[in-house]
Order: sequence, then C-alpha cells, then structure tokens
Amino acid sequence: MVVRNNPKALKTILRTEKLKKYFGEVKAVDYIDLNVNEGEFLSIIGPNGSGKTTLLNLISNMIEPDEGKVFFQGRDVTKWSPSRLAKTGLVRSFQVVNLFERLPVLENVKAAVIAGLGRTNRAFSSLNRDEEVSKRSIELLKLFHLSEKSENWARDVPHGDRKVLDVALCFALDPKIILLDEPTSGVGTTEKTHVMQRIEEAVRKKGLTAVIVEHDMDVVFSYSDKVVAMDRGKIIAEGKPKEVKDSKEVKKAIMGEL
Repeated sequence: MVVRNNPKALKTILRTEKLKKYFGEVKAVDYIDLNVNEGEFLSIIGPNGSGKTTLLNLISNMIEPDEGKVFFQGRDVTKWSPSRLAKTGLVRSFQVVNLFERLPVLENVKAAVIAGLGRTNRAFSSLNRDEEVSKRSIELLKLFHLSEKSENWARDVPHGDRKVLDVALCFALDPKIILLDEPTSGVGTTEKTHVMQRIEEAVRKKGLTAVIVEHDMDVVFSYSDKVVAMDRGKIIAEGKPKEVKDSKEVKKAIMGEL
C-alpha cells in the first residue's frame, strides 16, 4: 500500500454546508456538513438507503439540493453543471461502468483524453495520430497497470479491469478530486484487493483527492484516510478508520451488532 499523506499538511478542497435533499417523506440527505481535505482518501459508508449515493449526486450536481451549498476549492459550485465541474477538476465515476464496448481499451482512453483536452471538435482520425493524446493515453494505461490489455476489446476485459478502466477514463479529464460510487461492486472477493490497490496507487501518485462510496468494509478500513458513516440521511460518525469501526452507532447501524 502507498504511504498516506500527513493529515496536518492538508487543506480543505471540498465541503458541503447544511446540504439537504428529501424525496417525499424520505430524508435522503438531512442537513449534511461534510469536509474533505486535499490528498485525502475518504470513504462514505452506511446501510442501503442511508443517503450515500444521493450525497455524491448532490456534490456532483446530478440532482439539485432542496437546501444547502457545495463548495469546491473555496468557490460555491452548488448551481454548476456536471460538465463545468468536471472542467474545473471535480469528476464523478458511477457504479455502472460505461465504456465503448466495441473499441479497444487504448481507444477508450484516447476518447477520454481527447475530451479532457477539449479537442472533440476535430476529426477523430487526426486526433488518433496526435502525439499528446497518444502519450497521455499510454501513461494512463501504465498508471493503472492496463498496458497489457491495450489492444483488447473493452467488452472482453474482465470485470475488475473494466472497473479500473472506468476510473482511468476519469483520470483522463485531469481531475483534482474524484468521486467514486462503489468501485468494487460486482467484483469477486479475491479480485477486490487488486482493483483497490491500483485505484489507490493511482490516486496517491497523482496527488489527487478521492471520495468513495463503498459497501465492502474490508476495502474501506484498509484504504481510507478518513471514514464517514451515514444512516437515514445523517452523519453518525466520522474520523480515522479505527475510530469509526469502533463506534457503537456504526456497529449497530452498519455492522448489525447490538
């Protein structure tokens, strides 16, 4: 595992202020104040329906809050579109992998790099010969240990590698912070560690900030700098992994212990 950053040297990169989202009588996100530091690997945990994904959707502006604000790098970005947020450095990956199935792995990465460079108005044939695009794409494949699968069709790549490739596409947008919704969902138990190792290694090497929603507690407590536990739309515990793991509220709400 890569050595973690010193929390004392970190500054706030993302925060929410009294963020609220109700769906009828369901309090999905109930006045959440969240603080994320630069370089932090933060995990959000909670039982089904606790509001984890809704919180990510609010931060990435996939849905609008009923009340509250989102601040990114000190700026109020509550009303910003997802595309504008991505251009500024806040990038979101979803639980369901979205790839160009009938293109090789390398071409998938090139397409994302082209979008990140803002060159989508040029013909793809000429961009495919662009040295900068090729160089960045190859570097990303190396970063995520996918070089050996560069010529494989995306549809033929194992599920774990597909999840990693999906994150690599987010990195092509040159993010400062990346939001990941269950990066190990659907991945076999023996493969989860390998997937998370590659994702964490890439995040640390690039000096990025990561906020992940994850159900696998082994993953959460092995790779996180900080853990935030939610239940019924509220934060019930936050802190270092061991502190949250030992919390009575967390044991009751998430781990099923009385």
